[in-house]
Amino acid sequence: MKYASFLPLSALVALVSIAALVEFGIIPPGLSLLESMQDKMKDGFFIMIFLIILLESIIYVGFYFPGQFFAVILVVGSKPSSTDVLYLTLCMVLAATIGSAINYGIGRAAAKRQEAKGKEITKKTTKLKHLLLAMIHINSLAFFMFSQGNQDKSAKVIATAGLLNLPYYLLLIAGTAVLSEQVMAMAENTALLISIVCTWLAIALFIDFRQHQKQQNA
Repeated sequence: MKYASFLPLSALVALVSIAALVEFGIIPPGLSLLESMQDKMKDGFFIMIFLIILLESIIYVGFYFPGQFFAVILVVGSKPSSTDVLYLTLCMVLAATIGSAINYGIGRAAAKRQEAKGKEITKKTTKLKHLLLAMIHINSLAFFMFSQGNQDKSAKVIATAGLLNLPYYLLLIAGTAVLSEQVMAMAENTALLISIVCTWLAIALFIDFRQHQKQQNA
């Protein structure tokens, strides 16, 4: 993408739009739909966990479905055994990895459309620290994977993220034993997400400004 600010700007527009639609009652809250899914899938606990993590891991869709928060509530209520914790971890990692592959594919498809229009695709080297930073939240990982596909990076980054997600989700599930639902809910707070995206946008705008200055001075 030509401008680093494109993705955070589109993310902010999507997030604010979804929040407004929910606030004015045009669409139901994502949590309400997830609770409805739970009622219809009482005997499909692992399938339910897989679906909600998959939904949240997909770019833009994740702003609507608070998958990790809902998964925490389900896990707390189920009081999982050590074996269940292992299965839950593998289930979540599989869902997140498939979501990463989908986001990568969407980014790659967008790049091909740009190339067909004669636009040059900027390729940059992927650094592990960038991936680790993106994994702070499942929504940021979604945009990172989209960017990787858009820049035609190696698809190996999907597998790398999957491996790194193993300890992340293991800690997430184990953390439900000591963290309250209120603390976990902070990660899905709309105001918090908007502030994070605004910070991301501000940094991206600064990067675009610096690049513009360099081009003018060249």
